[in-house]
Amino acid sequence: MGARREKITTVAKATGLSRTTLTNLYYDRTVSVSMITIDKLCTYFGCNVGDLFECEHK
Repeated sequence: MGARREKITTVAKATGLSRTTLTNLYYDRTVSVSMITIDKLCTYFGCNVGDLFECEHK
């Protein structure tokens, strides 16, 4: 959302995802993400899963 300058409210309305879910994802407060959420975001942004998430090894 940040890279495309999309507002959370706009994405929420278009995908049916809650603002809370999107806000937690945006601010990296989420421990796990459902496949349904990932699918909706990939469909909306026209991207693959790897475009949404980065893997960090700690």
